[in-house]
Amino acid sequence: MLNILEINDFSAPELDIYARRTEAQLINKDNPEVGLFIAESPKVIGRALDAGYIPVLALVEKHQMKENEETRQILTRFEDTDVPIFTAEFEVLTKLTGFKLTRGMLCAMKRKPLLNYQDMCAGKDRIVILENVMNPTNVGAIFRSAAALNMDAVFLTPGCSDPLYRRASRVSMGTVFQVPWTFIDETEKAYMELLCDLGFKTVSMALCEGSISIDSPALKEEDKLAILMGTEGEGLCDETIRKSDFIVNIPMAHEVDSLNVAAASAVAFWELGK
Repeated sequence: MLNILEINDFSAPELDIYARRTEAQLINKDNPEVGLFIAESPKVIGRALDAGYIPVLALVEKHQMKENEETRQILTRFEDTDVPIFTAEFEVLTKLTGFKLTRGMLCAMKRKPLLNYQDMCAGKDRIVILENVMNPTNVGAIFRSAAALNMDAVFLTPGCSDPLYRRASRVSMGTVFQVPWTFIDETEKAYMELLCDLGFKTVSMALCEGSISIDSPALKEEDKLAILMGTEGEGLCDETIRKSDFIVNIPMAHEVDSLNVAAASAVAFWELGK
């Protein structure tokens, strides 16, 4: 049986985790072992469960429990567990910012300890490094492209948006739970040198003098590539570009100067993941 609890008031304490706690509070950096994140929509929740993330409590629109097949399928996975499933009428839940985008279901889940990125590089041929990509929508879209286009892992500098932010995981369609990822510890040896030690050739996606086209034969000859992409607007920092083995551009037409980082990632992963 399901552990269903009905609520009728937006101020109910059961809604605090969704309505009155920020993403930063959920992460709980001072005590990360109890950190949480919110998965939004049945598809995202299902992929998180498949990846072994542990649910803490769910919130479901009452109507969706009966009418939405995806929601019903996810709820069967909570049967015979002690996970509380709070439910409320649509009128109560519309007071939750963005709830209409959830397709009727949210689930608070426990975070996992982050792994060491050097260990995660073992056995991988195509990895992605995101440098200070701060927009969670772009991070989510990049993960979706990475999953679809054969990237083995995504690593993020500390200035990036967290892939488990609600918007990032939703935009990714849950692929943040399918593609291995972690944050780079910048207190360790500079990651560019480490990538070289691990046998990767580094590819900076940048519009600057001396760059080569993304379809250059030289790139096809490399067994292991690390594709580096920078923040919106400013791109990669000068030092990253200077240390790279390749500086690569995507040829543009109609005097367009660049693509959004998420769009550029799809092009880069398609070409360099072959």
